[in-house]
Amino acid sequence: MLPDTAMHQAAGLHSYTPARALRLLPVLSPEEDGPWLEMLWQLCSSLQRLGYPVAVLDGTARESRQSPGLDQLLRPTAWAPAQALDAAADRASLAVLPAAQGLARLSSLASAPASPRGDAALQRLEPLFRAYAVLVLYAPAQSLAPLLRGSACVPLVMTGPGAQGLVRSYLQLKHLALHADVRCCTVASITAPRTPAQARQTAEALAALQHSAQQLLGQQLHTTAVAPARAQDIQRLALQLLENGCTIDPEMRMLPLHCPGATAEYTQRSH
Repeated sequence: MLPDTAMHQAAGLHSYTPARALRLLPVLSPEEDGPWLEMLWQLCSSLQRLGYPVAVLDGTARESRQSPGLDQLLRPTAWAPAQALDAAADRASLAVLPAAQGLARLSSLASAPASPRGDAALQRLEPLFRAYAVLVLYAPAQSLAPLLRGSACVPLVMTGPGAQGLVRSYLQLKHLALHADVRCCTVASITAPRTPAQARQTAEALAALQHSAQQLLGQQLHTTAVAPARAQDIQRLALQLLENGCTIDPEMRMLPLHCPGATAEYTQRSH
C-alpha cells in the first residue's frame, strides 16, 4: 500500500525553491484489483533512488478532514501547516496525497468553455509542488482526460500478463483519444516470473493492442513487459516515464520531452 504521509509532507510543499522544472507523469488507475499500487510504489521508489524527489496525487483516494490533500491545497486558504516539516523536506521520502476531489476540481476547471486546454489547470500544480522533481497523477481515465487535453504528457496504462485486461486497457486508451486527443501512451504489462510460452502470449497481446490503437485510435504506443520482482525492469520503466513525460517550467509553460512513437520493448530472459 502507499504510505499515508500526506499531512506532514503536504504541509511543507511551499518551503523550497525548485532546482528544476516539475515533471508530470500521468498513470491511469485500473478498475479491477491487481498489483497496480505496488507497481506504482516501486516506480516511485526507483525514481527517488535516481535522485528525483516524487510526490503522488492519488485520485483513487478522497480527501477528508482527517486526511487532507489536494482539495485543501487548492483552496485560497490552505490548512495550517504542521510543526514538523522535516518529512516534506526529506527527499528520500515519498509524499502521497489524497486527490480525488482536488483532481475533480481541476477537471471541472479544464472542462469549462473558456478553457480550451487542460494544461492550464495542471499549471496550478506547479507552485504547490515546486519542492519536488516529479509529480505523479494516479487516477482513472475519466478524471485525467480533461487535464491531459492539449498537454504533451504521455500517460502510463498498466495491464496484466497475456490477454488479461486487454479490453480494459483498450477502453482506457480510447477514452483518452476521444476526450483528450492523447496520441502517445506507454502500456506496461505487469507480469509474474514467466515461462517462454507466457512471454510469447504477453508479447502477442501487446502487439495486438498496439496495432488496434494505431489503426482505430490513431495512437502511438510504447509497450513493455515488467516483472515486479526484477529491479532492472522497474528502473527501465521509470526511466522511460521520465523520458516520455512533460514538464512545467518556472514560466508556467507545458513543455514536451519526447513522444515514444509506435515501439515495442519486450525482452525474454532465461535463467
